[in-house]
Amino acid sequence: MKPWLRAASAVLAVGWGANQFSPLLIVYRDLDHLSSSLVAAVFGAYVIGLIPALLVGAPLSARLGRRGVMRPVLVLSALASVILIFGADNLWLLGLGRLVAGVASGAAFGPGSAWIKELSPSGGARRSAGALSAGFGGGPLVAGILAQWLPMPAVVPYLAHLVVVAVAAALCWHAPETSPVSGRRVRLRNALRHPEFLRRVVPSAPLVFGAATTSFAVLPTILPVPGVPIASSGAIAGLTLGSGLLVQPLARRLEARRAGSVLTFGLASAVLGFLLAALSVGLGQVFLLVPTAIVLGCGYGMLLVGGLSRVEALASAEELAGVTAVFYCLAYVGFVAPYLFTAVNTIAPAALVFVAAAVVVALLVPVTVK
Repeated sequence: MKPWLRAASAVLAVGWGANQFSPLLIVYRDLDHLSSSLVAAVFGAYVIGLIPALLVGAPLSARLGRRGVMRPVLVLSALASVILIFGADNLWLLGLGRLVAGVASGAAFGPGSAWIKELSPSGGARRSAGALSAGFGGGPLVAGILAQWLPMPAVVPYLAHLVVVAVAAALCWHAPETSPVSGRRVRLRNALRHPEFLRRVVPSAPLVFGAATTSFAVLPTILPVPGVPIASSGAIAGLTLGSGLLVQPLARRLEARRAGSVLTFGLASAVLGFLLAALSVGLGQVFLLVPTAIVLGCGYGMLLVGGLSRVEALASAEELAGVTAVFYCLAYVGFVAPYLFTAVNTIAPAALVFVAAAVVVALLVPVTVK
């Protein structure tokens, strides 16, 4: 197996654990009788652990190496699933499990993306985005199927993740190290102060997961598919993130043809996706969830590749892991979208909220265009 694939397996496993929770939102809401706001808060606890860990993961990888960080991160990702298994009937344990999953993800994605890029002769941004998207999409798709048709829906999906982690650990444990261990502190000021990073990457990054979570964490809860709400939620997540994965080769070609153009296409896709979400909810037609998931997924994939490509172009080799971590911090701000939607939806109809989101994103297009 190629070395970059071995590193990618670790990123995929952590991404799987990060997003397997999304189709189970319906399980906890309907079977455990938790309110929508409490479920959204537990979902968002992930971000509380993730953002500090993102900022710590890059400096740690400079001191311990990429592999030196990813090994314990895989253990931490498995621990999060174990906590969630035992927390099925305990809100605090659910929150703790999501928090630990966030810490694992935050510590993994910056060093892991840099590791894949450093082991790749070309296409590092596409490969790291692909590994992340495959994990994000596979986790909820499998979790939704298992929770819909197997007993113990709040337990069995996490067992599947433990198997994935075990396989990834076997593959990546002795993958080549690419970052020499160093005690020197890496400064990120040059890349983070670059006008293109501030004007284009910073405003567009939150839409990476803002678009994706709207599709797989918001829409299935307000427009469930009759008869198979859990499996369909997982399928929508898989479709969203699968579309994001499939669009990435096209996004890479567009980026190679004209640097920075993919961010504009990504924002335009997000606008169209939010409008389709408004139409789906306004008409109450579940079949419209399919094109909505595809379009929002394409927006997610393009914004992810576009952001990582700009980071690669702006950061030096020693800055790469740190600036990638900052990008993911900004991207993961979008994970608060379900909680914000729940709050705003108490005073405004869902369709109107989606239209307002489309208008806000449309205003970003002329601001961020190159």
